[in-house]
Amino acid sequence: MANLKEIRNRIASVSSTMQITSAMKMVSAAKLKKAQDAITAMRPYADKLTELLQSLSATLDADSGSKFSEQREVNNVLIVAITSNRGLCGAFNSNIIKQTQNLISNVHAGKKVSVLAIGKKSNDAFSKKGIVIDNKSAIFDDLTFDNVSVIAEMLMEKFVAGEFDKIEIVYNKFKNAATQIIMTEQFLPIVPVEGEAVNNADYIFEPSKLEIVEQLIPKSLKTQLYKGIRDSFASEHGARMTAMHKATDNATELRDQLKLTYNKARQASITNEILEIVGGAEALNN
Repeated sequence: MANLKEIRNRIASVSSTMQITSAMKMVSAAKLKKAQDAITAMRPYADKLTELLQSLSATLDADSGSKFSEQREVNNVLIVAITSNRGLCGAFNSNIIKQTQNLISNVHAGKKVSVLAIGKKSNDAFSKKGIVIDNKSAIFDDLTFDNVSVIAEMLMEKFVAGEFDKIEIVYNKFKNAATQIIMTEQFLPIVPVEGEAVNNADYIFEPSKLEIVEQLIPKSLKTQLYKGIRDSFASEHGARMTAMHKATDNATELRDQLKLTYNKARQASITNEILEIVGGAEALNN
């Protein structure tokens, strides 16, 4: 059994760790509320805009389709992997890295696959493989629609220029503080929905459908990317809050066990001292 000093040092170390994890949990909880409100307010607008765009695109003739809807033979693929800049958030980052690796190795096997890293963790994971074309981790320092729009415009330009035939986004979708859903969404080319929901409605389009689509597409794509990053941002704080909550509980349990062990060791030490005193006294009496 470890001596009393070693156990005291371990208790102090665990208590210090518990204070850190508890503080990180409270910080993430505070940030989560703001991030959750932002994505909850934005999601209906983004989903409706995407639905409208896809439905409207489905009613256009193939020859009049947008340059962002062009279907090409897929040889070059770009995956936008959205992680966080920091760890200590459970499996949040590793799930995205595993999903991205699965897309590279299985889904897009035999094709040239590149990665755009949004988040330091994805950049660290894939830069060693030499497939990262750019690192946009600084976006989390000032996460605004305008800053994300710059990244979205760059992706659109690369697709139109023919550098990539397909662009996908991999991120964690926020469900609640304890649950994040791994999402893989096709960013470009735009995939039209089945059916003609908009065409069946009694709408008058002014200006023409094509002009409306041409105006909506860039805005919709920017909104889609912004929503993905916002979802990931909220998911990160939810995952970190949950991870730090579990870490705090584990540290509390370990501290209690160490205190029990310390008390038992101290009691045994006191008992031994008493026995030695009694034994010495008996020896003197004899």
